[in-house]
Amino acid sequence: MATNPIPDITLNDGNTIPQLGFGVFQIAPRDTVAAVREALGVGYRHIDTAQMYGNEAEVGQAIRTSGLEREEVFVTSKLSNAFHRPEDARGAFQSTLDELKVNYIDLFLIHWPLPTRYDGDFVSTWKVLEEFKADGRARSIGVSNFQVPHLERLAAETSTVPAVNQVEAHPYLGNEQVRAYGRAHGIVTEAWSPIAQGKVLPDPVITEIAERSGRTPAQVVLRWHIQRGDIVFPKSVTPARIAENFQLFDFSLDETDMDRITALDQGESGRQGAHPDTFDYLPA
Repeated sequence: MATNPIPDITLNDGNTIPQLGFGVFQIAPRDTVAAVREALGVGYRHIDTAQMYGNEAEVGQAIRTSGLEREEVFVTSKLSNAFHRPEDARGAFQSTLDELKVNYIDLFLIHWPLPTRYDGDFVSTWKVLEEFKADGRARSIGVSNFQVPHLERLAAETSTVPAVNQVEAHPYLGNEQVRAYGRAHGIVTEAWSPIAQGKVLPDPVITEIAERSGRTPAQVVLRWHIQRGDIVFPKSVTPARIAENFQLFDFSLDETDMDRITALDQGESGRQGAHPDTFDYLPA
């Protein structure tokens, strides 16, 4: 059997995480089992879900019926915005374990900082995640959509540095300030919306590099993320696309092409999703 080509990244707590994962955001529960099974069959060993995605149970079912051992699959989930209060967070975390039907989760994140909700208190929420880390039910803990001031506050008021920060990042929004803080403090960046919801794919710079290298635009952009050292988890329900997104480790981009893609950064005008400083959505 061929060796899985996906490199592991070592987190600041000593655990490792596959650099390429499979995302299930906006995959309907009825389609999730088949999509995750397909991804695991291709060779993905890292699945990224969340309480607010509504498909944790289906992710767990796909893993249990895949023929793989639990320890072979790295599973991430994230705390719902509705459950930041400490007691609520404890109950919600147990619900994630119950939905997935697992005894532990590899990585658990605060999904959004919600600085305009809960009296701006995401610190007490983080301290609850520290409990999950301490009792072993979460092997690693991290955050998502945290800006530098949010990370600085955690550093000042708590004793655990997040293992990862999952943020929007793609050629039109490099998110360089957040990534630089992460590099300086041992926080690995995970990139969500890695192809900007498809908006970067027709960019002339991307298409020229893709044509010259005999790759698809999506492969070029995902390879750019990999060479930047970030973790990325494209999502699809199409088997051919799931397989295509896995084929990132038998080619590389030269420094010139990396720089050309990085130069596409549009700053805040390139952001596709909500801004973490103002996002305040609470699910019903």
